Amino acid sequence: MEESLTVCGKTYRLIKLLGHGKGGYSYLAECGGRLFVLKQIHHEPCDYYTFGNKIEAEIRDYGRLREAGIRVPELVDVDQDAERIVKEYIDGDTIDEMIRDGSSAESYLEQVRLMAKQAGEHGLNIDYYPTNFVVRDGLLWYIDYECNPYSDEWNFENWGIEYWGPGGL
Repeated sequence: MEESLTVCGKTYRLIKLLGHGKGGYSYLAECGGRLFVLKQIHHEPCDYYTFGNKIEAEIRDYGRLREAGIRVPELVDVDQDAERIVKEYIDGDTIDEMIRDGSSAESYLEQVRLMAKQAGEHGLNIDYYPTNFVVRDGLLWYIDYECNPYSDEWNFENWGIEYWGPGGL
């Protein structure tokens, strides 16, 4: 992949696609010798989720997560016109990769439960799907900025845990 995108006057060389979610495409990108995640918002239909302004939601949700004390990558830059965000790259395996490789995510349950508690205390749920969590130096990071109003139905114990191992842990 030899493509680049510009965010607020800085050119980021795209290295590889990291993921395609309901809100956008996330790329591993390089600028000035440093690695970042560059997310390009898309407007593809999603049958199970309703969006407002996605770029404004990214900014708002980042602030809400930080206020709740949840470990998230730093928001580096935002280009509202191009609908792009740049955030800190957290290098490490996702919980999803660990589970697919046959490793247990059990040692990270205490950390995700703490995140769930912090989110709940601030009236939020985060997206507990394992692709949204990266382990770096033993610490669990929530690498997505998505959060929604709290509901028991979508909390970690009632929804998220189902995806953290074979049949839940």
